[in-house]
Amino acid sequence: MNPVINRIQESLLEILGDLVELLPGIIAALAILLLTGYGARVARRLANRVAGQVVRSRSLQILLVQTVRIGAWVLGFTLAAIIAFPGLQLGDLIALLGLGSVAIGFAFQDIFKNFLAGILLLIEEPFLLGDEIVVEDYEGTVETVNIRFTKLRTYTGEVIEIPNSIVFTSAVKVLTANDCRRTDLDIGVDYTTPLPMAQQTLLDTVKQVEGVLSEPMPEVDCVGFGDSSIDFKVRFWTAPQIVDVRRTQSRVAIALKAACDRANITIPYPIRTVHYFDQQKFNESEPYPGKPVGQGNGQGDRKGM
Repeated sequence: MNPVINRIQESLLEILGDLVELLPGIIAALAILLLTGYGARVARRLANRVAGQVVRSRSLQILLVQTVRIGAWVLGFTLAAIIAFPGLQLGDLIALLGLGSVAIGFAFQDIFKNFLAGILLLIEEPFLLGDEIVVEDYEGTVETVNIRFTKLRTYTGEVIEIPNSIVFTSAVKVLTANDCRRTDLDIGVDYTTPLPMAQQTLLDTVKQVEGVLSEPMPEVDCVGFGDSSIDFKVRFWTAPQIVDVRRTQSRVAIALKAACDRANITIPYPIRTVHYFDQQKFNESEPYPGKPVGQGNGQGDRKGM
């Protein structure tokens, strides 16, 4: 028989023998991975229960639960690798993890960037779950902050998942950071209106509207002279949630219109005057009415005399 064929057969038999020797370890490693999945779920539930009793911050609770879950999987993979490959020493495993981490870091740098940003967001807590925030062009309520993305639910019901790296490096406006939030509403009155009376009427009205906070107090300022009206700006404070802001603003607008009607205060609207003319009558390419074609001006006639 050809020596090359003999060598191939011997190599295949050696590989098959090695696989047979490793087969019990591989089966045991798969069993460990299955147990790791079950153990990670149990550890997650246990960590969630313990974190709820020990840690008050919901963000830190999420971080603790996710850390326990990831740690359980790392431990399970390590044990599975050691059992599947008995000749693998701890130093070899550390070196393998080091080389693998470099390669994985280059391949998944965006994922690790979002992972680290998510951990920093959970630790620093620039906003809390349930806060209403604005990030770049996105605005909504924070539903989840995990290790990869921040989930927002917009006011129209859509769900937006923003990568944590964008949230961490962008300017974030937290609309519900304080207990109250101010709304500015513009209104104009007729030029014949006594301004002190109008200002007091608007102020007394906005104070009585449901949802308007008494502290800080509402304000009504005269801010300018418009084309058709003298402009006032009504400033009032409400609860910070967008639903309270919009409903209260609607009630304030209705109340101000009714108060102006009762006080005979006119809210003018812009007036425009439009002039129509005959384009043919004013066509520059034709002579002026009553002027003969070719007739010069008076100055030219005097020069010709």
